Amino acid sequence: MSRIINLLFGVHAHQPVGNFPEVMEDAHQRCYKPFLETVHRYPDFKFALHSSGWLLEWLFTHHPDDMMLLREMAARGQVEFFGAGDMEPVLAVIPYRDRMSQLAAMSDRLEQYFGQRPEGAWLTERVWEATVVPALADSGIRYVMVDDYHFLCAGAERAQLSGYHTTEEDGRRIDVYPISEALRYRLPFSPAGEAVAYIESQAEETTGAAAIYFDDIEKFGIWPETYSWVYERGWLKNFIEGVLASPAIRSTHIRDHHNETRTRGIVYLPTVSYSEMGEWTLPAPAARRYAELVHAAEHEGVLERDRPFIRGGIWKNFLTRYPEANWAHKRMLALSARLAALPEDQVRQDLVELLHESQANDAYWHGLFGGIYLPHLRRALWHAMIQLERRLDGLQPRPALATGDIDLDGREEVFMSSLALQAVVRPDKDAALIELSSYTLAQNFADTLKRYEENYHEKARAGSLAAREHEGEGIASAHDVVRFKHEIVAADLIPDIRTRGLFAESWTDFGQKLPVEYATTFIQGGAVLCMGQAGETRVAKIYSVRDNVLSVAFKCNGSGRLSTRLNLAIPCCDGPAGCFVVKGAVAGGFGQYFVWDDLADLTLEDHYLGGAIHLHASLPGRIKAQPHFTVSQSEAGFEKIMQAVELTLTWEVDGAFEVHLQLEVAQLKK
Repeated sequence: MSRIINLLFGVHAHQPVGNFPEVMEDAHQRCYKPFLETVHRYPDFKFALHSSGWLLEWLFTHHPDDMMLLREMAARGQVEFFGAGDMEPVLAVIPYRDRMSQLAAMSDRLEQYFGQRPEGAWLTERVWEATVVPALADSGIRYVMVDDYHFLCAGAERAQLSGYHTTEEDGRRIDVYPISEALRYRLPFSPAGEAVAYIESQAEETTGAAAIYFDDIEKFGIWPETYSWVYERGWLKNFIEGVLASPAIRSTHIRDHHNETRTRGIVYLPTVSYSEMGEWTLPAPAARRYAELVHAAEHEGVLERDRPFIRGGIWKNFLTRYPEANWAHKRMLALSARLAALPEDQVRQDLVELLHESQANDAYWHGLFGGIYLPHLRRALWHAMIQLERRLDGLQPRPALATGDIDLDGREEVFMSSLALQAVVRPDKDAALIELSSYTLAQNFADTLKRYEENYHEKARAGSLAAREHEGEGIASAHDVVRFKHEIVAADLIPDIRTRGLFAESWTDFGQKLPVEYATTFIQGGAVLCMGQAGETRVAKIYSVRDNVLSVAFKCNGSGRLSTRLNLAIPCCDGPAGCFVVKGAVAGGFGQYFVWDDLADLTLEDHYLGGAIHLHASLPGRIKAQPHFTVSQSEAGFEKIMQAVELTLTWEVDGAFEVHLQLEVAQLKK
């Protein structure tokens, strides 16, 4: 009997909800279009494709001709479509009811576009929890793709991983395929001939043996160096021709392999994602210790054997690492519950679609890609949530003042809302606003991000040109190279100690600057009163909301300087569409540094958003404005990203002092 290996080849295409149009277009021209054109020339090369719903919709709208190629390949049986959550959520972190609606929306979309209802599903970031099995099975999904690493973490041997296994949860069964890490790291980075030879080396006399590849299509053109390598230098063409010419390789659909072969047996997988994710989910000190363990195992020559047991954190750790992500996630869950509680005749498709958009995974986490560090991705989540909340309020109004421990931190946040505005106070030591949402503009002006210590900042401090030299032929993976998009200095990497919300106060006297720490927060007559202290000086802060105006009053008695800091998330950031307006004249852009003395009025205009913030103080003082940047990594290198406009307002105090601020959110006149 001849030795044969079934090549199960699949690619996953995704762009985050809310990504920039120019980024989408670049991705299409460098990756999606040439990939489809190349595989279209080889009808016998079978492949699987998963594309997130938002990306598919964009492609059909902007590049229908290329989608016709895909339809043609579907009609001739060349491509198998994989399902998933429609807006690419991590299924494990949304409720069962939303898993079902997300999976159904994607299956319906594929049936509408291509006449194919999926039997297999892609798991976002390969995040596996057994709790997702019932929804997958109940949605008609028969098999999913995970990493071989998932199996190794369960104690499996690599020799067992050339086929699928079966698992169950709550009485529902699903089959799981192990994606080969060895193939993920070879395709498309090693020469095509070497990749084909490696697949041939996996051939067995056993019927149904499979080499399983399913990974990001963006590695075929978007990752650094890959466009030239994959298309101009012919890697993909050479790889496909090598596969089709090989007597040992059978190009096979996953659905056919699943129908023609039997399960390799029962398996129960731990809660895990791919191995890199285990490191990314850890806070910096733990990530450093993890890296030390990996390095020690590598030095001792046992890393390949022991890596499944040197495991990092789980995906949900991101919700503990980044309170900003946790707040968005818990707000999303609360809106999901409100939508689910509506009478059936009030549930509309537009409400469900907004909820689905708010569950898109990208802005909830961070690894090799920008993720939560990218303001436009977070803004897309909040844009959907704010619109959904406004529409739910129209169906079932809420009280103007409400409390609840939404983020599960042991403190009850205070919600103040009108038809135009919502402000949320977190009653911790800063008693700052963690949300300031305009229903008119669908913008959360408190949606910023602190500077966090990240483990990879050590590479930025060292300023090394490469984390690891690439050896041999081929190209380096984005995991292996350190690049710099911007100049990074030591001061850029100092983590924040205090919140980056709105209205965090400091008190200065005798040259000493102290934070005002609030110990008591309570509701009084439609307002929120916060009582704090800095040294011997007591400070009262009072919040209220009316129409489109947030009012904040400060009262204290002493001799010194009172300062309050606001970090305002402005969509255009340091782009050309935003500017400060002082005394009727444009002073400059949000990316610049300014100090204005004896100023009571300041306007921030964002023509990209079509809105403005008018800040008025009852007493003039000093206003300092500067951009707030963070440093993060992406596949393109280390970069500084503007997160917010940081305003610091300061008043001289001598005796009894009281100042009132008004922050008015308005639409710009066209």
